[in-house]
Amino acid sequence: MYRIQQIKLPIDHSEEEFRAEIASELRISEDKIDSIEIFKKSIDARKKDNILFIYTVDIETKEDIKIPKKNSNISVVEPYRYEAKITGETELDNRPVIIGSGPAGLFCGLVLAENGYKPIIIERGKKVPDRVKDIEKFWGNGTLNENSNIQFGEGGAGTFSDGKLNTLIKDRSKRGTRVLNEFVLAGASEEILYFNKPHIGTDVLRGVIVNIREKIISLGGTFRFEEKVLDINVKGERLTRVITQNHILDTEVAVLAIGHSARDTFEMLNNYLTLEPKPFAIGVRIEHRQAMVNQAQYGDYAHHPKLGAADYKFVHKCKNGRAVYTFCMCPGGIVTGSSSEANTVVTNGMSYRDRDLENSNSAIIVSVNPEDFDTDNPLAGIEFQRKYERLAFEIAGSNYNAPAQLFGDFEKNVLSKNYGEIYPTYRPGVVFANLRQCLPDFVCESLIEGINEFGRYMEGFNRSDAVLTAVETRTSSPVRIVRDDDFESSVKGLYPCGEGAGYAGGIMSAAIDGLKVAETIMKKYKPSTKLK
Repeated sequence: MYRIQQIKLPIDHSEEEFRAEIASELRISEDKIDSIEIFKKSIDARKKDNILFIYTVDIETKEDIKIPKKNSNISVVEPYRYEAKITGETELDNRPVIIGSGPAGLFCGLVLAENGYKPIIIERGKKVPDRVKDIEKFWGNGTLNENSNIQFGEGGAGTFSDGKLNTLIKDRSKRGTRVLNEFVLAGASEEILYFNKPHIGTDVLRGVIVNIREKIISLGGTFRFEEKVLDINVKGERLTRVITQNHILDTEVAVLAIGHSARDTFEMLNNYLTLEPKPFAIGVRIEHRQAMVNQAQYGDYAHHPKLGAADYKFVHKCKNGRAVYTFCMCPGGIVTGSSSEANTVVTNGMSYRDRDLENSNSAIIVSVNPEDFDTDNPLAGIEFQRKYERLAFEIAGSNYNAPAQLFGDFEKNVLSKNYGEIYPTYRPGVVFANLRQCLPDFVCESLIEGINEFGRYMEGFNRSDAVLTAVETRTSSPVRIVRDDDFESSVKGLYPCGEGAGYAGGIMSAAIDGLKVAETIMKKYKPSTKLK
């Protein structure tokens, strides 16, 4: 199979032009091409008057061809193959337990189920359909279910997001390809296999998650929803039991795919494991009109149907030494109420598959380091987050409304009185407040500098009527559960995994970490033959 990179074509190109360009690159006639598969597709919008699609394609030909010597964009590649094999010799006496049904837990459970381990997946929250009802109720009248919300429930926090599938990690092992293929099999668009910045959309992702769950069940796995882990038993530095509110589960292997918001679980684990604080970030959500973002990024092509909603990604090193950056940008989306604890306000962002709503939003966040805390308690970052979530709740009044302020007023340190052209989308609702009252001074200082700097990158980004909604605190876990090279914690048989454990930063990297942990378990143990 031949791979050709850097095929550049106008966005209105035809299939005939696409095929002709490939044949030209290979210096063969078109009739010698057997099949064409897009490996990667991206948008080159550096020249607003000449926006291009850039392709990497995999080609099968009817006969071997000679690669042009001077063309470094053509190479021979092997077809995709991901394999996870059982090589462990120690037979398990019990079924492995996976705590959490986010991407890490689901993909760890899927691979184990495919290989006969019959995992038990425990989730404190509800199944997707019931979870949707609880979230809609919270957004509608401020009734919070602390175990069924944006943070907790089937699929994890990513289920109610833009469903972004990009990751900065290398994928030489093809684990990322395995994850994307599984999403497609479960109902996602095939575009995610090759588009440079793939996303599923929360509306589609909800069904995808349910289909993966049903596949795991068909392979012998078991899900237990609305069941919170309360404790573990350890004997001789080895795991022996997982204790939930409903069951005592004997097991030698448990995977901690608990997510970044399972604060009570972190507190329990701190009695047994080595935990350490890790860097994270906090800030606000910023909203603009999506039409403005499209115009800034695509110019005259702003309304072209083949381009869709434009996005952005910015980072800036501030004068005070802090990094300020955009995170989880949601084109054509909404800002969501994402609290999981009483009397706190937490924001996040969400887009549907079509990304066709009026506003865009993104987190604008500022780096926080363990050195910012006055204690060496590994859970100090949680208390830091909680402090500002509670302040946001207090200054917004009640009913889980969020405090909001126009950027120009935030910069001037005055209360906003009226909206401009941009109206907030946060549910349950917003009230005007001074965001300096619910954010650290260094965060406010960094936000102002960063947003103004981003205005140099994209016209209108720092417009005075851009809406800021606070607070964004759950960008990543503030805690890392220490694990060794075999992915085990200080308690043998207990495997920290995914974003909550401090080893991932989004849907893809969490899912990939889940695969790694499953592979490691399979290298050490084989499934029990005693279980039916």
